[in-house]
Amino acid sequence: MEDWDAEEKPRPTKHKGKHDKPKPWDDPSVDHWKIDKFDPSWNETGMLEISSFSTLFPQYREKYLQEAWPIVKSALKEYGVSCELNLVEGSMTVSTTRKTRDPYIIMKARDLIKLLSRSVPAPQAIKILNDEMQCDIIKIGNLVRNKERFVKRRQHLVGPNSSTLKALEILTGCYILVQGSTVAAMGSFKGLKQLRKIVEDCMLNKMHPVYHIKILMLKKELAKDPALANENWDRFLPKFKKKNVKQKKVKSKEKKPYTPFPPPQQPSKIDLQLESGEYFLSDKKKSAKKWQEKQEQQTEKTAENKRKREEAFVPPKEPTRNGLGSTDDKNDVSAMAMSLKKKAKEFGKRKSFENIDPERYIAAGESSKKKSKRSET
Repeated sequence: MEDWDAEEKPRPTKHKGKHDKPKPWDDPSVDHWKIDKFDPSWNETGMLEISSFSTLFPQYREKYLQEAWPIVKSALKEYGVSCELNLVEGSMTVSTTRKTRDPYIIMKARDLIKLLSRSVPAPQAIKILNDEMQCDIIKIGNLVRNKERFVKRRQHLVGPNSSTLKALEILTGCYILVQGSTVAAMGSFKGLKQLRKIVEDCMLNKMHPVYHIKILMLKKELAKDPALANENWDRFLPKFKKKNVKQKKVKSKEKKPYTPFPPPQQPSKIDLQLESGEYFLSDKKKSAKKWQEKQEQQTEKTAENKRKREEAFVPPKEPTRNGLGSTDDKNDVSAMAMSLKKKAKEFGKRKSFENIDPERYIAAGESSKKKSKRSET
């Protein structure tokens, strides 16, 4: 009986979120996503080991880097990072020192020298040392195989007069530089994520950057409305369909019927000379024959060129008119002249006793003539 009673006892119910108790750091007034500026007091002892990064730069950047290096050096000195420009090897090196307190600043310094090697101006590249600024170098060289297509699609990204690039910079809030086979960008994480998708879609021919610009503009307008903050925006965004562009048809080679026997051996140069008898000629006669063939080819070519030049001076054939048509035109002109003479005589007679406008008189005569012709038909 005791066992039975033990079985009938109710078991403790399990509920979800049993351990979800209020934590001391769960304060709604604190923004956990906010990036606080690094305080040197957080790391008074400094770095235990020296960390360094180096990168190569192209030869055409050497002169600019030499001029801008004092600015870079002074900017890194504030954070306790040393830098070195090696012109012999063509490399830039950054490394931590005893004065370095921020452990992440070496990563920022690495991004700085990467941007400098990718032709980003020094005043712009130095902004990467700020905590809220991030960078991304998008490699586009291996996305398209054909060189002509690569250049064309890269130009789509830049746009006429760099208008597409400027629009993308405004909408994403990023600095963009298209250089060679890479796209260097600087901005927030959100902007860099959007930009990477736009660049890859353009280079893979998935969507033109102009359509992405339209979508970003609509999203910017929708974000202003607080009523649509928690709604899906897909119904407002435009859907662009990819058009089928006519491609060149590949000419298929006709397959020859299979034969197990190999093709007959072609006659060699010596065999052909033996057949024509040229092989037995002396060197003097051979050279004379070659010269004669060359002269014949030259005369043919000059005659062809002369004919092409004279084609421009040959007058085009004029369209021949039928004999009937020409006589009819002459008869019409003569009949018109006779009618005008008669009207002039009549006008001269009537002018003495009537004040008549000559233009109205001629026009009235023509209209009456047309009416008479219609009545006859």
